[in-house]
Amino acid sequence: MQTDLFRRFVDLLADSLDDVPTAADLADRLHMSRVHVDRLVLAAAGETPAALRRRVLLERAAHRLLTTDDEVLAVALDAGFDSHEGFTRAFGRAYGAPPSRWRADASTYRLPPTRSVHFRPPGGLDLPPSSEAISMSLARNMIEHHVWLVGEMLDRARSLDDDVLDRPIEISVEGVDDDPTLRSLLARLVGQMSMWELAEQGAADYDLASERNLSLAQIRTWLDDVGPRFLDLARRIDEEDLTQVTFVNAMCEPPELFSYGGLIAHVLTFAAFRRTLVCGALWSAGITDLGAGDPREWVSRPV
Repeated sequence: MQTDLFRRFVDLLADSLDDVPTAADLADRLHMSRVHVDRLVLAAAGETPAALRRRVLLERAAHRLLTTDDEVLAVALDAGFDSHEGFTRAFGRAYGAPPSRWRADASTYRLPPTRSVHFRPPGGLDLPPSSEAISMSLARNMIEHHVWLVGEMLDRARSLDDDVLDRPIEISVEGVDDDPTLRSLLARLVGQMSMWELAEQGAADYDLASERNLSLAQIRTWLDDVGPRFLDLARRIDEEDLTQVTFVNAMCEPPELFSYGGLIAHVLTFAAFRRTLVCGALWSAGITDLGAGDPREWVSRPV
């Protein structure tokens, strides 16, 4: 019963983000007393309704700063603030930097507490997990192995001539990769991480054509940039217990809802397939020290 009431509150909150309801207004719309709603939300989310709404609006504003070129004043007004100065003070307290400076070096738009309601692009809210999620420690370890192995394969492939890098790999990969080559597979391994990191941040598009005809040095530089950020995402999913929390993938047509656990599972599944193809192609080219890229030794190594 309490869970159903809390979900009703979250639905009402999502529908009223562009209004300016008071806590009393929200309680009236739920046909409950203000005191009852405050206790309910505080128990379920760790915040009062007013504090939760302010934080969600700040998260929405941060996401807009992260994904658009909109002026800070327009973002401030949309978040319910009357002035640029008031928004800057509130944003600085929450994110540790004023909006313009944060925007230049931003990471995630989510604010603590982690197991609470959060803004979900493009205009919804995420509920906290309703049950204990499966531990992600093994998957996190495998992500670390994945980022490391892609870098090792790129380093070894640099010793090969272009005709070897671009030679078709003769294996049936219909529905996954068309006419794969060593170069295209290495680019897709990095591009997959980049694509999902962008999707989690609410991006609406990813240009697959940007992966074509890259040099190995360019792909390696790309991995050095994307790999740590994707690892940070995997660590956040693990440490904040977000496996069952969902987000909207706006790159799909129409947009689809994914869980963070599903994101990790998807990446690991398709990346394992592509890594295996790369390791086989390297073996055929005389580079055998990576074997099949088996993660067993990596996962069992001392930490």
